[in-house]
Parts: sequence; C-alpha cells; structure tokens
Amino acid sequence: MTPLIAAAVETALSLQFMGNSPLESITLYAFFATTIAMGAGAAFFTLMLFRGDLDTEQYTVVALSALICGIACVNYQQMTGVYQATGGGFPTGLRYIDWLLTTPLLLLTFPLLLGLGWDSIKVFLQLVLLDLAMILLGFVGEISPVGSQNWWLFFALSCGCGGMILLTLFFSLEEAIHDAPVELAKSLETLRLFILIGWAVYPLGFLLALSGDATPRELIYNVADVINKVGFGLVVHAGVINSVGGSGWGRR
Repeated sequence: MTPLIAAAVETALSLQFMGNSPLESITLYAFFATTIAMGAGAAFFTLMLFRGDLDTEQYTVVALSALICGIACVNYQQMTGVYQATGGGFPTGLRYIDWLLTTPLLLLTFPLLLGLGWDSIKVFLQLVLLDLAMILLGFVGEISPVGSQNWWLFFALSCGCGGMILLTLFFSLEEAIHDAPVELAKSLETLRLFILIGWAVYPLGFLLALSGDATPRELIYNVADVINKVGFGLVVHAGVINSVGGSGWGRR
C-alpha cells in the first residue's frame, strides 16, 4: 500500500459507529439514510407517473419531483463517499452542484401547478435567475475566508436574492394562488412555506462557520434536504391528487 493510500485509509471514517466521534458517526449514517430517502422518493414519484388521470402539467410536476429526488440521490451517494473518505470533510462543491440542479426545478413547480401558460415562462425565468444568483453568490461566499469582507458581502447578496424569490412567491403569485381551486391553493400555500422556512436552514448553516465548528451543519443540511425535496414532492403529489378528485389509479 502506497503512503498516499495508507494516509487516506487512516483518515477515512469507520463504518463502525464507535470508530468515530458520535457526531461524525451520526452524520455519516445520516448521509446513508438521506441517499436511501432520496432514492425512495424518486421511485415513488416515478410510480405515480403511471396514473392515467393526469393532464400534461400535472404529469410534468410529478415527473419533476421524481427527477429532483433522483438527482439528489446520485449527489448524496457521491457526498457520502467524500464525507467518509476525508474523515468528515464538507462536500461543499457537490452540495452546490445539487442545489444548482434541483432548486430551479422546485421553483418551476409553482407556475406549472398554477397553469399560467405563457406567463409561466416569465415567472419561471424570474425565479430561476434569482435562484441561480443566490446559489452562485453563496458559493463564492462559502469559499471566501470565514468572517472576511467578501464572506459577509456575498452572504448578504445571496440572502437578498433569496428574499426576492420570497417576494415573487408571496406577492407576485398571490392572486393566481388565490384564484386556484381550493385544495390546490392549500398545497401551493404549503409549498411556499417550504421555501420560506425550509430554505432558511441553509443561510443559518452558513453562519455556523462563525462558531469555529461547523461540523453539525452537514447533519442539519441532510435533514433539511430530505424535508425540502421529498417532503416538498409529497405535498405536490397531494395537490395533484386532490385536483383530479381522488387517489385511485386511472390505469394499471
């Protein structure tokens, strides 16, 4: 065994729970659990595509939920390997890749469920540009020295983009949501809370770096990602099912 490989093996976290610190082991197992949860979510939403009573837009939003969970499952498999092999190192780059791919798809759900037609393109472009700016600015802040001027600047700019996303969802789309069928409107209001509350976890995790020990952040992010992807998709699914009048299968 070469010295480099030997060093890597020595650094890697053990699969035995007692072989690491309790927090490291809990976080490692959380990575495994999150990978499985994302895969299960992708499988469930894929099965829902075989219903025979969904229109084009409803079919598309369920497919998006499957795609989001599928992308996250693959990313989490890679992040688990990085976290274990580096002895608890943060898979920051992979996390931001995951967010770049999945969060625009989450936001696309809103105009699709509302059936805004051509207006959905305008709304989606507004949301996705703000979202991409939020993530890219956050990444620049992430790789800047903690507590530095750049760190604070890019964090503030990223949060500003997030605030504009919330303004779009809670004000620009308010009338359209109010005019939607009652059950669908309830689901959309719940989905907005996922963005308002669920996404607030990530800037709070960013600020944990100021404590000097950001280790708990990975565990917090894992739990938040399951809620904000699989949980979000389940609410989407419930809204779609209610809008078509029941949970039965249109075809087998």
